[in-house]
Amino acid sequence: QVQLVESGGGLVQAGGSLRLSCAASGIIFRSSTMGWYRQAPGKQRELVARISSSGNSDYADSVKGRFTISRDNAKNSVYLQMNSLKPEDTAVYYCNAINTWGRELWGQGTQVAVSS
Repeated sequence: QVQLVESGGGLVQAGGSLRLSCAASGIIFRSSTMGWYRQAPGKQRELVARISSSGNSDYADSVKGRFTISRDNAKNSVYLQMNSLKPEDTAVYYCNAINTWGRELWGQGTQVAVSS
C-alpha cells in the first residue's frame, strides 16, 4: 500500500520539544525528496523543511535553528525534531514525498499544539 503515516504530534508548552515521524510504504523512499509541511487554521499550507535523496536539507526561515529534518533510508522514515517550540508553530503537520518523476504523496497529518 502506498502511503505516508505521520506520528508524534501532541500538545506541548512553549519552549518544549516534539519529534515527528513519518513512515513510508509502497514508494522508492531512498530516491524521494521528503518534506514536512504545516497548515495553521485559516492559513495556507507551507513548507517547513525538506531533505533530498542525497541528504541536503533546507528550512523555512521561521524554523531555522530550531527544527531539524533527518531521514533513515533503512527504515523508510523521515523525522522532524522540533525544539524551542512557539505558539505560532501550532498547526497540522503533513509529511510529503516527491519521487524522481515529480509525483507527490501526502500523509494524513498530525496535530501539533503549542501552549503559551
